[in-house]
Amino acid sequence: MRPIEQIEMLYQAGHRVFGENRPQELKAKYETLPKDIEWHFIGHLQSNKIKYIIPFVSLIHSIDSFSLLQEVNRQAAKNNRVIPCLLQFYIAKETTKYGFSLEECTEMLENPVFHTLKNINIVGVMGMATFTDDTTQIRDEFKKLNQYFNQLKSKYFSHKEDFKEISMGMSDDYDIAIEEGSTIVRIGSAVFNEQ
Repeated sequence: MRPIEQIEMLYQAGHRVFGENRPQELKAKYETLPKDIEWHFIGHLQSNKIKYIIPFVSLIHSIDSFSLLQEVNRQAAKNNRVIPCLLQFYIAKETTKYGFSLEECTEMLENPVFHTLKNINIVGVMGMATFTDDTTQIRDEFKKLNQYFNQLKSKYFSHKEDFKEISMGMSDDYDIAIEEGSTIVRIGSAVFNEQ
């Protein structure tokens, strides 16, 4: 959700991986900015907006339901692509956040239909901590996501070397996230000097 001019400044400084929250905005930026940028979709994704990003997106962080994953697979098949995806878990104590419970995710992974999806590639998990000053709570939520990752890895993805990503941590809490095992941090305001 940043102006193209700000992204261009970071691009000139060497950044090549950018995330965006809104599908149409991501599409417009992709069309305008250099093509060696790796675009991640990090916002809440609605099924009817998937088509805007499927032709070029490098990673979708926010798969929060089986129906959404099925639609990503359908759109990816139309574009002859296999889309890397992260499963988003609900780890916060806020109703404004989205994501699977561990039980819902397990149910999906054990559903025979899941194994027919050939145009998606699950490469890890994502979660957002509660927006709070309580660093103990934030740390506990990140620990929980790391535990979910390890449970899924051992039970469902032990054969997949590319199931390795834990996307957690933003400008206010990325240091805690890294300590708790994050492999991808989603930093906006700190990079754009707005803290």
